[in-house]
Amino acid sequence: MSLPIRPRQLLAACLALCAGQALADAYTLRGDFEQGAVVFGSTDPAATVEFNGRRLLLTAKGGFVFGFDRDAGPDAALSVALPGQPAQVKHYAVRRREWEIQRIEGLPPKLVNPPPETAQRIAAEAKLIKAAHERDSAIDDFAEPFVWPSRGRISGVFGSQRILNGTPKQPHYGVDVAVPTGTPVVAPAGGVVALAEPDLYFTGGTLIIDHGHGLSSVLVHLSKLLVRPGERVRQGQRIALSGMTGRATGPHLHWGVYWFGEHVDAQRLVGNPDGVLDRRPKE
Repeated sequence: MSLPIRPRQLLAACLALCAGQALADAYTLRGDFEQGAVVFGSTDPAATVEFNGRRLLLTAKGGFVFGFDRDAGPDAALSVALPGQPAQVKHYAVRRREWEIQRIEGLPPKLVNPPPETAQRIAAEAKLIKAAHERDSAIDDFAEPFVWPSRGRISGVFGSQRILNGTPKQPHYGVDVAVPTGTPVVAPAGGVVALAEPDLYFTGGTLIIDHGHGLSSVLVHLSKLLVRPGERVRQGQRIALSGMTGRATGPHLHWGVYWFGEHVDAQRLVGNPDGVLDRRPKE
């Protein structure tokens, strides 16, 4: 037997529905709410947008971006306040992903467990990298479709649990493209060079490209850098040559993408176009 709906209950339901519709009309989103994903949004350029408590920059057209770390929790909150209106907050469920286990043997012991005398160097380099990832510049190159920085066989994927010489280590935070040393590396999107270091302990030749609004690319194990810090680069511009510097057992390009300190999946930004890149060895 159904119970009669009281006027106050009906009014509350209508208000909730209207509020939900108003929030839905306040912005649009493109992307998946799952670990490692990047989501692109659009709203009124005069709106105020916050994601999980962080105030987001908006482009001149109202564009914004946010990402989910490999280990992001199950809930995310997006707040949008249109001009002259109170903020509306919506919570989204974040899907978990299953990760591969990748075993790598043959690494020099000092790279698996660095000797104590390298601790100061490693800590200093980590600060440089963190500062580059924390840039919140207003450039809007993040909004353009990304391209592969190099093409070849994929030898490592984002999120996989790394076991080095039998010792469990941190997950792999990028996609590895197996290419010979000296292969040209291009900018996957336009931006500004936030870091250019030829010899970091773990990553060797390292570039970080700031694409704007907290989204950045890191390209490592490079044999030669062709750009300098502060330089403006365009998508597709040759910025480096691949190599096997730092902690690497063979020549390849490691490409990672970050949203501030969150590790996101670079491959999700480009897909697997025309089957050029796959997990199978070349014949």
